[in-house]
Order: sequence, then C-alpha cells, then structure tokens
Amino acid sequence: MQKIQEFLAGAKEEFNKKWEQNPISNGKVDDFDRLRTLGTGSFGRVMLVQHRTSKNYYAIKILDKQKIVKLKQVEHTLNEKKILYCCNFPFLISLKFSFKDNSYLYLVLEFVGGGEMFNHLRKARKFTENQVKFYAAQVTMAFEYLHSLDILYRDLKPENLLLDTNGYVKVADFGFAKRVKGRTWTLCGTPEYLAPEIILSKGYNKAVDWWALGVLIYEMAAGYPPFAADQPIQIYEKIVSGKVKYPGHFSSDTKDIIKNLLQLDLTKRYGNMKNGIQDIRNHKFFEEIDWLAVFHRSVTPSFIPRTEGPGDDSHFEEYDEEPMHMSATNKFSKEFTDF
Repeated sequence: MQKIQEFLAGAKEEFNKKWEQNPISNGKVDDFDRLRTLGTGSFGRVMLVQHRTSKNYYAIKILDKQKIVKLKQVEHTLNEKKILYCCNFPFLISLKFSFKDNSYLYLVLEFVGGGEMFNHLRKARKFTENQVKFYAAQVTMAFEYLHSLDILYRDLKPENLLLDTNGYVKVADFGFAKRVKGRTWTLCGTPEYLAPEIILSKGYNKAVDWWALGVLIYEMAAGYPPFAADQPIQIYEKIVSGKVKYPGHFSSDTKDIIKNLLQLDLTKRYGNMKNGIQDIRNHKFFEEIDWLAVFHRSVTPSFIPRTEGPGDDSHFEEYDEEPMHMSATNKFSKEFTDF
C-alpha cells in the first residue's frame, strides 16, 4: 500500500496547485457536433458529441443557468466544475473542456462507452460476489483519493457509476461533491443512499460516503437497496432505525462488510475509525483483491461491455431530443463569473 500512499501525497500537491488557479474557458459550442442525448437531469442534459477537428467523442453536460439559479444550485455547480478540473484519478471521470454562453454552462467530459452500472445491474438482476468486490474496490480507492483531498462525494448510486469499455468503473456526476475541512450540514443526495446523520441534520463528514458504499455493496449483491419504500419519509425511518435484512444468498463476509459500513454509531463505522480505510481494505470480504493490480487496471474484469468502437452509444437509453433556447442577453453573468 506504500505505493498508493506515495501516489496520494503527489496527487494532493497536484490538486492544491490547480485549486489555487481559476481555470479559463478552453472551448466553444461550435467546436462540437451534437449527436444525441445520453441522459437528463434537473438542470439540463448530457449529450454525446464529436469534436469537429480531432473527431474524438465526448459527453457534454449542458446546464441551464436559469434553472441552476432558480433551484439555488449555483455553489454546487461551481464546486462541480472546480473539483472536476482539479481531480485526476483512474476511477473518476475526467473533464476535458469547459465553457459557457448566455444561456448554458458546458462541461465536456470523457465519453465512457460501457454505460451506467444501473442498466447492467438491472439486466443481470444482481452481480456475482466477485464483480461486487471488483467494483467496490474501485469505488473505495476513488473515495480514498477524494477524501485525502477533503472532498465529500455525497451522491453514490449505480446511476452515477459508468463502466468503461475495459470493464472498469468511472465515478461520474460531481454535482454534490464539496471540499469540506470539518463538517457540513446540507441535505443532498439520493434518499436510499443517505446516511442517518444527514437525515437527522447532525452535521456530517466523510463517513457519509462509507455508509453509501455499504448501501452500494448491498444493492450490487442483491439487485435492490437495503432501505426501500414508496415515500422518502418511510425510507428515512428505515435508515435511521438501522435495521437491515439480508438475502439468504449473501456470504458471511458480504454481510459483515455491509454491517460495518451501515453502522449507525460513527465511532464504529468502517472508514471512519482510527485505521481509516485500512479497516475496509483489510476486511475478509476483500481478501482476494490485489489492490495495486486493480489500481493499475491490470486485472481482467469478468464482465466487459461489448462496444463497436469509440462513439458506440448502444449502452445508453434513448431520450427525446429538445431544442436549446439561446438567450440574446447574458442574464446571469454575475452568478457564473467563476465558471
């Protein structure tokens, strides 16, 4: 693990240098041909595009300034851009270009052709234990990297994990990521994945990401999350009670790692104790994982999404295309000066 520690020390230096800069815009809308929508969200959409000069394919996140301001998400959006700009890690999506016009903000990201883990999980119903370990190890290392930089991710779920064409994970969507030295109080995330301390407005730290990892391991292994109900309030009641029912096919190691991550008592939650991430890494559940080999992406995954080439979008769902409405005036220039 010494090598990973050395990498993290160097990564912190690189990150902090970039954090002090304010990255300038390095592209424009006309540089890209828009091909189709890959996903939609509250503030805009993600589209597959091709760069007109290089012919490379990218995923462009187009965010509507008016919606961001209306829903009071300006700070989250500026955080997302800055964190993406500063981060550099094998299991995190990378930002290639960013720019803005009168109506929209644009984040041009690497295109990850294997599609959302969510869709593969629904097709498979549940993942094998080996798959669960392989994916969970990559998310664990991604969180180790982010936490070493004081970044909380806060939005783990299968929809935000993409599989690349080699079968490895890329953590995407940094809309709720935030750099926090101590505690923070914002209620954000997906109901099924929220840690109890977020729901109880107690102020929280990086331990919320380790709770979410426990939820993810359960969902990957079972095909559904541990806390589910029709209404968010019912989900929250279940989370705060901390009672988890395990399917019969779960191994004792799978149950045990989940129990230690879905731990209401923060002083006993894995990832948040004196040994930090080592408690997770050294757990019997991960016994067969060669962490360094996974980090260097030299392990052959048991599942590799089939693709027909660099711009193959077949692993993404179809969406209705909508016209973009360009404003003649730059109404929100003040709010997005730092973008």
